[in-house]
Amino acid sequence: MRILFIGDIVGKPGREAVKRFLKPLQAEYKVDITIANAENAAAGKGLTKDVAEELYKYGIQFLTMGNHVWDQREIMNFIDHEPRLVRPANYPVGAPGQGHGFIRAMGRKIGVLNLSGRIFLPPLEDPFSGAIRWINQIKQETPIIIIDFHAEATSEKVALGWFLDGKVSAVVGTHTHIQTADARVLPQGTAYITDVGMTGPRDSVLGVKKEIIINRFLTQLPAKFELASGPVQINALILDIDEESGKTSKIETIQRFAEA
Repeated sequence: MRILFIGDIVGKPGREAVKRFLKPLQAEYKVDITIANAENAAAGKGLTKDVAEELYKYGIQFLTMGNHVWDQREIMNFIDHEPRLVRPANYPVGAPGQGHGFIRAMGRKIGVLNLSGRIFLPPLEDPFSGAIRWINQIKQETPIIIIDFHAEATSEKVALGWFLDGKVSAVVGTHTHIQTADARVLPQGTAYITDVGMTGPRDSVLGVKKEIIINRFLTQLPAKFELASGPVQINALILDIDEESGKTSKIETIQRFAEA
């Protein structure tokens, strides 16, 4: 089974990149399932129903979220009824939505688990001990488990990857918007990368106009963030997974760029 995972989609430029690159990538790599992180997909923060439907129309089958999950308040109206969308599982009991879900390909179920880190992010439930509980639930239905670990600290991400080696098919990091160079398959068959990267405006600072962020560093004054324009990029990765064992044999990173 071959899974395409797309890094954080940022606003309209990110959606335009998905529209431009996704179908050719799916054909080139003979992709069976496409998953994407969409926590920044609506105007750079959060997700609306219309934006979710737009991404599904382009060919994404499943969406994960992160710390901006509640930034568009309308998500409260549909997240409970959308099986193709998960938010971090370690939010407190009673939060809307689900922390894990399933999608089918090649007659098999794929489990997708979303987790949030706790370093420099809201202090949610422990993702390490929580992951074991949720993985045990998912394994009752499938050995193929993809974890989107939405976290800031590289140490926390790497530690979770080693902690879950052999227990899941992949631990892929999101949130920091910079694709890292450490993609590998760990010794017991779990694919790992610290961050998949960003899908959005290339000439930016994590998707925001670079002049705004540079001036903020120079002056230490608050500023309203605005999404950058210009050339767009897609950052993603390919996972080759054995359907029977759930182990990953190969992970490959993808970067594509184009003028807006």
